[in-house]
Amino acid sequence: QVQLVESGGGLVQSGGSLRLSCAASGFRLTTYAIGWFRQGTGKEREAVSCIASDDDSVYYGKNAKGRFTISRDNPKNVVYLQMNDLKPEDTGVYSCARSSRVGECMRIPEYAYNTWGQGTQVTVSS
Repeated sequence: QVQLVESGGGLVQSGGSLRLSCAASGFRLTTYAIGWFRQGTGKEREAVSCIASDDDSVYYGKNAKGRFTISRDNPKNVVYLQMNDLKPEDTGVYSCARSSRVGECMRIPEYAYNTWGQGTQVTVSS
């Protein structure tokens, strides 16, 4: 069964750090681009970061650049999102998703991600 499961969310104070995990089952992460998205209450879902399938190139949205790091552990079949210097505006449900498109993942539209995890809540207090 193809599945993505996120974990690692929680409550953290402003300036703190969290590491989110996106564990895959039923397929190899190396064969898909993986994206991290987030959605705050009353807000639209936005892209946070992604890692390409073919060359491991990465992309960060303006909301993440300089503070977040995406990485992939191939033997464990897990993609991580290390989040540092968290701010209250980072609060939301973080989800990972996969896309079969190759090339620069920043060019992959959201609708091309066709398998999603259930999400993990991140809450940053001020």
